Amino acid sequence: MMWSFFSRDSSKDFPYDIGEPVPGFDNYSIWTLHKAKRKGTQEEVSVFVYDIRSGSDTKCELAKASLKRLKTLRHPSILQFLDSLETDKMLYVATEAVEPLGVYSAKLATDNLQKGLYLAWGIFQITRALSFLNNDGNLRHNNVCAWSVFVNASGEWKLGSLEYVAAADGSPMPPVKIPVTLEVYDAPEKNDQSKLKAATKCSVDMWGLGCLVWEAFNGPLKQRSNLKELEHVPKSLQSLYCELVGASPSNRPNPADIITRCRKPGGFFRNDLVDTLLFLEEIQIKDKAEKNRFFSGLTTHLDNFPDNVCKHKILPQLITAYEYGDAGSAVLAPMFKLGKLLDELEYQKRIVPCVVKLFASTDRVTRSRLLQQLDLFIAHLQPTVVNDQIFPQVAHGFLDTNATIREQTVKSIIHLAPKLNYNNLNVEVLRHFARLQARDDQGGIRTNTTVCLGKIAPHLHPQVRQRVLVSAFIRAMRDPFPPARVAGVLALAATQQYFLLSEVANRVLPSLCSLTVDPEKTVREPAFKTIRGFLGKLEKVSEDPSLRETMEADVHTATPSIGNAAATWAGWAVTAVTAKFYRSQSDSSRPRPPLTGRNLSKPASLEQPSSSSLSTTTSSVTSMTSLEHESNDTSASASDYGNNDWDNENWGEMDTSQDPSSPLAPNANNGQLLAANVLNEVRDGWDNEEWGSLEEDPQHSSLRPKELANLSSSANTSPTTPGALTNCNNISPPSSHFNNSTHNANWNSDSWADGEFEPIDEPGLGISKLDDARRKREEKKMQRQRELEARRAQRATGPLKLGAKKL
Repeated sequence: MMWSFFSRDSSKDFPYDIGEPVPGFDNYSIWTLHKAKRKGTQEEVSVFVYDIRSGSDTKCELAKASLKRLKTLRHPSILQFLDSLETDKMLYVATEAVEPLGVYSAKLATDNLQKGLYLAWGIFQITRALSFLNNDGNLRHNNVCAWSVFVNASGEWKLGSLEYVAAADGSPMPPVKIPVTLEVYDAPEKNDQSKLKAATKCSVDMWGLGCLVWEAFNGPLKQRSNLKELEHVPKSLQSLYCELVGASPSNRPNPADIITRCRKPGGFFRNDLVDTLLFLEEIQIKDKAEKNRFFSGLTTHLDNFPDNVCKHKILPQLITAYEYGDAGSAVLAPMFKLGKLLDELEYQKRIVPCVVKLFASTDRVTRSRLLQQLDLFIAHLQPTVVNDQIFPQVAHGFLDTNATIREQTVKSIIHLAPKLNYNNLNVEVLRHFARLQARDDQGGIRTNTTVCLGKIAPHLHPQVRQRVLVSAFIRAMRDPFPPARVAGVLALAATQQYFLLSEVANRVLPSLCSLTVDPEKTVREPAFKTIRGFLGKLEKVSEDPSLRETMEADVHTATPSIGNAAATWAGWAVTAVTAKFYRSQSDSSRPRPPLTGRNLSKPASLEQPSSSSLSTTTSSVTSMTSLEHESNDTSASASDYGNNDWDNENWGEMDTSQDPSSPLAPNANNGQLLAANVLNEVRDGWDNEEWGSLEEDPQHSSLRPKELANLSSSANTSPTTPGALTNCNNISPPSSHFNNSTHNANWNSDSWADGEFEPIDEPGLGISKLDDARRKREEKKMQRQRELEARRAQRATGPLKLGAKKL
């Protein structure tokens, strides 16, 4: 028993499982390098192994000297020591997981911008390590080459192979290296004793750095004469390279001077990647303004950075900067972009908790950036997380006093809808949509609410969908804001497969016909096209009644069939309604250049009805300043609208044509000019799609009137200022062409089934119940009209404030 105790293998006490060796490394070192994992945690590490039994005493001394130096030298650019074990047979040294540069460089992509940036960062790190050894430690490395440099998981270059490290004030003679393959890296003064007198403390290592630079751009160095070939060495580095491999030791520069020279503008170490990583290393001493500038410009550079550097070096720094620093919301864009590099398990562990925490933030700028970038991370969020933790926070945005937040909240439902449960989507979302479409003072928001409803239609419950869509779109067609009427028409065409043919004949077509005499041509054109499409559908069924079942196949199905015959006739309309959101003037708080959209993806076709695949166009410029300096408003908050208040909403208040204080009332001075300008603007969002064979191609207008700059409303303008009422959403069609009173009265008479969005009961109502419901609707209509007249009398004393809570 005692003998077995003393004779047991002591390597079993080493807390690492040693794996396969790295091929090729043992040809340039006395060590063999193995991949390994820490026992228990399975963390990846590297283990250097030296076989004492088969080695000479000289090699054994070199191995032990290397271990001693590795334990005592600590620097970000020197290989990180973890653990070691020495037995009478073997010597084990565990370090961070690395790979020799001689092996790693073969995996780098061909010459391109990314490789150039990355090699500059790697050479910078080794130069910094040599500056630490030569100047701060007064030591010489004596073995700098591609096989003494190691690359870790985050792409950082670490200086290792410390077997030949010696004091700088000792003998200047370079040591004899083992194995002999390392002799190709010996400096010329080793064979010319006369040059040793001119040697400096860093001359030998600078020669090695020159060899490393050559190998970085050309591959393994076979013979010393190859160093004369400069073809692949960058021009910005050639002058310095010639100094490094110069024959005279005294002319080789100090590593500290190299860093200073190459970090100047135009220098080899002055590029986006080096600047970014150095900033992150010093982020703790940067002020908030510097951080915001840095993070705001970082996203555009990330595509040129290597994936391993982004994933393991930059992303952890971004997460830490937001959670524990004052980086602010500017860090979100690059963080979510880099999150794509993570696998699903890592994303759930590192990014999702951060996202949930961010949605709970009360900072408007943070909320705005989250909503804008929702498409970058929504695919990684589980439905339970979306419904329980994300949506309740998002829903507050429907009632926000800032128009930009309200609009971005509406657009966000496109991405959230596939993951929302029945109550959140079919009850809560539709309640907010009904309120926004009927009562929001911003025409752009009312327009985009209609667009969004058309996009999420495939995800609605069939009974809710059948009850809501036609009513909502007909209401949009009676909106005083022309782009909202266009949205209603195109949304009807885009969702036509969800309508019964009887409903098309009795409700849809009569409503569309009223728009054929609309004062705006941009409204009349899609109305005529849609009418012809619906009539063609009815005519086909009339000729062949057996087609009715096919045409109505998707009405009562929760998952509409792709490629259904009824879902193809109006493809021209779907590409229009699903291609773009209307760019409302509330997107910016100050005048700006002509609006240009940023297309996130191509317009979705009808054959892909899922809203998760539909594209959106974000607002061209969103002013974060307007969010940070939001005025103290007295408009309604989320707490003012409980579940019991929705049935009492008086949507009749949108009849404001006779109320001069209303933001929707016509203005005799500027009504016609503003209507024309806004219609030119909306053509970019609605009238630029192919209409198919149903009609000749429309004329596309690319006009951007100068007056558009004056239509932009300031989100942080005081509600009491006259400017608060002068924006693009205040217009209505000219009274000389359009009877607003009658138009809005009809608009008010249509409600989304009286605004009730409760869980659906089983069908089978009797005739008496239908009569009772009709009578109650008439009574409610009369009651709303009386309340409206009373409110008008109260408002006669003065103008309303924008966003003020209506009593």
